[in-house]
Amino acid sequence: MADRALKPVGAPTRGTTNPNRLRRVDRWLAGDPDVTRLLHRADEPLVVDLGYGASPVTTVEMARWLRSVRRDVRVLGLELDAERVAVAQSAVDKPWLDFRRGGFELAGTRPVLVRAFNVLRQYDEAEVPGAWSLMLDAMTPRGLLVEGTCDEIGRLSTWVTVGHDGPRTLTLSVHLASLERPSTVAERLPKILIHRNVPGERVHELLSTLDTCWATAAPHQNFGVRARWSHTVHLLTARGWPVLNRPSRWRLGELTVPWSSVVPG
Repeated sequence: MADRALKPVGAPTRGTTNPNRLRRVDRWLAGDPDVTRLLHRADEPLVVDLGYGASPVTTVEMARWLRSVRRDVRVLGLELDAERVAVAQSAVDKPWLDFRRGGFELAGTRPVLVRAFNVLRQYDEAEVPGAWSLMLDAMTPRGLLVEGTCDEIGRLSTWVTVGHDGPRTLTLSVHLASLERPSTVAERLPKILIHRNVPGERVHELLSTLDTCWATAAPHQNFGVRARWSHTVHLLTARGWPVLNRPSRWRLGELTVPWSSVVPG
């Protein structure tokens, strides 16, 4: 892990965190073929968790999930707030898990994977591409950024995957047992999309169509909420939406589509 002296770039977050708050994205990272392939092929599998908050718990949890993919993965938690970094020292397990000050410049490291959750929510939409570029410029050529947002207890979660070639996918992940309708996740869309949930925008059409399919699939609730969600996604694909992930992931409350299908107008 290179350690060049760089001034941290960014603005401090509220620091809100809870155990298992990011379990949905952790589970996805440990099971997504592109992510696992990236980790397996990396000479130095360094992963950065940017803006982990007031407690290091979600970074510790992510490290645990990623070690199921590759045992020698290194995870580095970065925070702008020096006090938060000091608190996190109790969780350090060098060389596999460490914490230090850093922002969008990634503290001079060259990770293959960066998770930045609930970091860009406080920024203006126009600032998002610049933040993405800063992080990607610091990453390896094949590096992948996973940037998203979730609610306080992790029941509603969304994220965008971004490579050096630009945004690639949008994933929605919801706690099915507490889901009233799919469009509820709109309040937790990534910053680049959260203001685009209006008529005429593709992400609004996606969520509206999901609501319609969810209502149509209501009879499948008799077989359980997972069956209802799976049928909802089947109906969505029948309407022409290019869903990327497998039915086994649908049953977890996940849905991934190409970025091209929801790109802002």
